Amino acid sequence: MRQSLLLFCVAAVILIVDQITKFFVRSNMDLHQSIPADGNFRLTYSTNSGSVFGLSLDSTFLLVMAPIVILAILWLYFYYLPTANRLMRTGLGLLLGGAIGNLCDRVRAGEVTDFIDVQLWGNFHWATFNVADASITVGIVMIVYYFFREVRSPG
Repeated sequence: MRQSLLLFCVAAVILIVDQITKFFVRSNMDLHQSIPADGNFRLTYSTNSGSVFGLSLDSTFLLVMAPIVILAILWLYFYYLPTANRLMRTGLGLLLGGAIGNLCDRVRAGEVTDFIDVQLWGNFHWATFNVADASITVGIVMIVYYFFREVRSPG
């Protein structure tokens, strides 16, 4: 039960932080407004009606159903993996919270609010993203690391 608590607490914190930050951006910024106007790291209010990293995908049904299927798979994996360690539970919690956060946006508005805008070097602009996207990415990295570590460890 204690391991379940970690997963759900991480997911809840991510969901709450994601939804609060998106609410503040939508409430206090105009669409496409950037703060500061220039720089390598900015808050830029944008929306994404496509899929991952703003790739175009015209099927709203698919964009809503994919996270639901992923959540079902995560739930089954979580249910049948009671001995997973803290790293795996945290990674799953990050993935779960992020998936639910973006799903809430899609169901509520048909699009996801993005606002973290990073310009890496020169004119190379990384996709604008949000807390849920970052959480999903970090969660996936943690889960992949867990599996590689498990494969490499003897026994």
